[in-house]
Amino acid sequence: MSDYLNLIAGQWQPSVTGRTFENRNPADEGDLVGTFPQSSADDVAAAVAAAKAAQPAWAAMPAPKRGDVIFKAANLLEARADAIAREMTREEGKTLPEARGEVGRTVNILRYYGGEGARLFGRVIPSERDRVFMHTLRSPLGVVGAITPWNFPIAIPAWKSCPALISGNAVVLKPSELAPLCATRLAEILVEAGLPAGVLNVVHGSGEAGGAIVAHEHVRAISFTGSEATGGKVAEACGRRKVRVQLEMGGKNPTIVLADADLDEAASIVLNAAFGSTGQRCTATSRAIVERSVVEAFSEKLVAKARAMKVGPGLDAGIDVGPSINAAHADRVVTEVAAAASAGATVLAGGTRLTEGVLGKGHFVAPTVLGNVTPQMTIAQEEVFGPVAAVMPADDFEHALALANDVRFGLSATICTRSLSHALQFAQRIEAGLVMVNLPSAGVEYQVAFGGSKASSLGPREQGPEAIDFYTTLKTVYMKY
Repeated sequence: MSDYLNLIAGQWQPSVTGRTFENRNPADEGDLVGTFPQSSADDVAAAVAAAKAAQPAWAAMPAPKRGDVIFKAANLLEARADAIAREMTREEGKTLPEARGEVGRTVNILRYYGGEGARLFGRVIPSERDRVFMHTLRSPLGVVGAITPWNFPIAIPAWKSCPALISGNAVVLKPSELAPLCATRLAEILVEAGLPAGVLNVVHGSGEAGGAIVAHEHVRAISFTGSEATGGKVAEACGRRKVRVQLEMGGKNPTIVLADADLDEAASIVLNAAFGSTGQRCTATSRAIVERSVVEAFSEKLVAKARAMKVGPGLDAGIDVGPSINAAHADRVVTEVAAAASAGATVLAGGTRLTEGVLGKGHFVAPTVLGNVTPQMTIAQEEVFGPVAAVMPADDFEHALALANDVRFGLSATICTRSLSHALQFAQRIEAGLVMVNLPSAGVEYQVAFGGSKASSLGPREQGPEAIDFYTTLKTVYMKY
């Protein structure tokens, strides 16, 4: 256990409040991962001032040279991948293979955006006037704020910070108080790689610190991932200040299973997307919408696979499902399952807290499959963010598509089918930003745009080359010669 600090102007320092909070292992509440500063608006003000002072020199550095720093950070992270993955499992709970996968993905994110330093392209546009040369170029915004969640504690800080940094901005990052250590490790590595003091600042804490970043007059953009309720408040505050905002706020993601699908493969696809990372992914499948003629056969396969999953501490070998992030979250998942059962759903597997033996030290919920779920049930409309898959029968493809779209979210969606026609119609008509065919809804890659529609997302896309659009302003230059 260690005491961790904020990073402000290149220095690691405690909060001016003197207050701290604890981060504990969700698989074992007796395991104290560390203590972190409970920061205030004064800490945020110092971080923003440091970012504002450092940003002009960073922006003046040639973008490929900025990329060299991020490339070096990728190599440093890769060398420490196993140690950081173990820390991630302790602070967040995901299994060690999942944590290693996230660290590996973060290495790729760093390398990708390091390369974007040589690809900050503008365009040359023909003018209708004689001897006028027109072109566009990108400029950084200045100081930007990033507020990140706990479920991907190093990948999301990286995919928000890296496109901002390569574009020439300075960043004030507030990681989630539920999993703050991996973001600290990322910042340590970037500093070691040569990032100048003040270009990246990390302020730990709760909503007070996050609100201060959103409200600060010198922060020109906010990228936020978290709950829909908090995202709405962030959007309102940014609207009042007329600054850019990028929100990712969750999903209620469907997997449609048609009668012509390979049902065993479809059950495995739903299993992966519903129960991987303990279902604590905004892209997780929470609704399996299954053509009625095969719903019983599909459900039997899914239930058998769910019951075979091994639940336990993520550092143990052979574990498939780790803990919920904390006790309140685990209790809420079980409460929502009980409410669905009271409304008429059938609990086909799981639905309970697991407390026997070592599981009693943490916050474990059995992988849960619900049958006979109808669209009116809360479990069919609201994000659970836990290891719960609700099976909903559909009459045919058209009915399944209507059910899939009948929620206010629109992040990720999958169809399992052998029909090319249905696959193409699904891609065109589903109300989602991420569309999968015969793949899990939660499998996304860093080099393409990430984001959704409806209540899931607001603003430009994250990841891929599109991420640069959010962190830059485009100038159109006219030159008479």
